[in-house]
Amino acid sequence: MFKVMAVNAGSSSMKFKLYEMPEEKVLTNGIVERIGHDDAIFSIKNKEGKKITKVLPVADHGVAVKLIMNGLIEHQIIASFDEIQGIGHRIVQGGPYFADSHVFDKDTEDKIESLIPLAPLHNKPHLIGFRAFKAALPKVGQIAVFDTAFHQSMDEADYLFPIKREYYDKYKCRRYGAHGTSHKYLAEIATKKYLHNKKDARILTLHIGSGASLCAVKDNKCVLTSMGLTPLGGIMMGTRTGDLDPSVLNYLVNCTNRSCEDLYQEFNKQSGLLGVSEVSNDTRDIQAAAEKGDPKAKLAITMWARKLAQFIAAYACRLGRVDLIVWSAGIGENAPYYRKAVIDECSEFMGLKLDDKLNEEIALGKEGIISAPDSSIPMVVIPTDEELMIARDIVRILGLK
Repeated sequence: MFKVMAVNAGSSSMKFKLYEMPEEKVLTNGIVERIGHDDAIFSIKNKEGKKITKVLPVADHGVAVKLIMNGLIEHQIIASFDEIQGIGHRIVQGGPYFADSHVFDKDTEDKIESLIPLAPLHNKPHLIGFRAFKAALPKVGQIAVFDTAFHQSMDEADYLFPIKREYYDKYKCRRYGAHGTSHKYLAEIATKKYLHNKKDARILTLHIGSGASLCAVKDNKCVLTSMGLTPLGGIMMGTRTGDLDPSVLNYLVNCTNRSCEDLYQEFNKQSGLLGVSEVSNDTRDIQAAAEKGDPKAKLAITMWARKLAQFIAAYACRLGRVDLIVWSAGIGENAPYYRKAVIDECSEFMGLKLDDKLNEEIALGKEGIISAPDSSIPMVVIPTDEELMIARDIVRILGLK
């Protein structure tokens, strides 16, 4: 037995989960939030599963790493740092360079750094997290697990944009997608558990949270995914526009005299469900407002559901047929109201039907079938587990036994 840690570093946060392998047993998990502030929050689960929380100054990610490591010792989750044999870092953008997870060596580090312009909110903090752990545990092997890796199997006709070829040749401007670790996990579980390792299995995986993406999967390989050059593309999301007529940006720059960068940030952070509803980016708040008759909240839900339904239909067309539709992530796993709103939009054309009772019951971490027996395509909810995929890749890439 040995231990590995999955890490997800953000600009002001650091999530972690410690596993005992090869049993895949979760020993603890936690997060350091508000890094860089005097009132940062450190949370960790002790051996009994009780959440312990402290509020204290955390100057930077290096301090956060020390907090985490000392917390593992303090709460007797490990007796020595030597018990940790590998660390895996979630990396949002791997560009065209990585079709699989990779050892975090100098070349990997340099390539991730070169891709910061494609994911400025993510890749830079990921590197800070890696470097902080490298300083704290210099002898421990580390790997990078890329959100984009699973999508590298797309055909050129699916990942290129209809712009001059030189923009791809010079600047690598193309569709990269995101949530690849989640889509890969969902496809593997769905194929094995629900399709019984069927050959030529064709699946739609829906990772639907505040950030959301679809993936068309054939034989456990990505055929097409909805996010584009950055996570701004695809369906309407919590605060992101999703796909948009490119002329909207130019038009609003001219109308408002605001900068392109300013509007781009608004498209990322203040649009989507938040922008349309003017209530919140939290689907629970929007649902509550809609049920009280708020017209903007109702409109936001209708727009969101229609956008997702249109993508489902388009991706089914790209696959030729669909053997299974998988719902996952925050909304996909926990919001029966929103699942029904989408399926209602798909029912007449695609023949999708929910079992209303099962749809209501399968939430809050539960897994199971939610489609009616006469649905044209079976539908299931599978809670995603990106951290487990990272843990498995640590073992595989580092050759741990």
